[in-house]
Amino acid sequence: MKIADSPQHVAIIMDGNGRWARSRGMPRPAGHRASVKVVRKVVEECAKRKVRYLTLFAFSSENWRRPADEVGMLMKLFLDALEREVADLHRNQVRLAFIGDRGLLGAELTRRMQSAEQLTADNAGLRLIVAMAYGGRWDITQACRSLAADAAAGTLAAADIDEAQVAERLALAGIPDPDLLIRTGGEQRISNFLLWNLAYTELYFSDQLWPEFSPAHLDAAFEYFAQRERRFGKTSGQLAAKADA
Repeated sequence: MKIADSPQHVAIIMDGNGRWARSRGMPRPAGHRASVKVVRKVVEECAKRKVRYLTLFAFSSENWRRPADEVGMLMKLFLDALEREVADLHRNQVRLAFIGDRGLLGAELTRRMQSAEQLTADNAGLRLIVAMAYGGRWDITQACRSLAADAAAGTLAAADIDEAQVAERLALAGIPDPDLLIRTGGEQRISNFLLWNLAYTELYFSDQLWPEFSPAHLDAAFEYFAQRERRFGKTSGQLAAKADA
């Protein structure tokens, strides 16, 4: 059996901040603040492991349904994190990008996101992609709208629309699909995250709440991935024959 190589693109659903805080008798915002330190450490560890792309699910399209005071706190936390972390990311050659519906975000946060992207655009290290106000269904819908607009304008024939055309209009256009998805917090679902891109991604579910997630837990996820046989619809025999050729 051919085992998988190291993942080049890792996606993470960072779940469990509120439960972590509640279990300690603390308000939910404490869990979100604690999560920032873990994000910093995971970015560092992925860079050390030569991961090329790291996509983090920071705020989903469904998270707008949370209490207004919690949403407001999260937006401020994102602003503060950008203010505090971007210079350090830039020094370490991390290239930062954001995906999601920016029209739903405040003007100041959007401005800072754009500024961070511009500052780090030429960096050659880890590519860090943060999903903000993002949903997989939104992503596919906006791709379809873009294709439909071109078809209506006569610049694209409907018969020419294929999987490659759709992929080119998605938020992660030009970036390889994730090899490994990690979800913390014990839940075993993908929660409307990268629905198109996760078609053949290996899924790893950790019981650790995100503020507890450590380099050792990241190693466990990578070890799990290393044992996976990635067939992409083929048989084990076909993979073995190709390897022997």
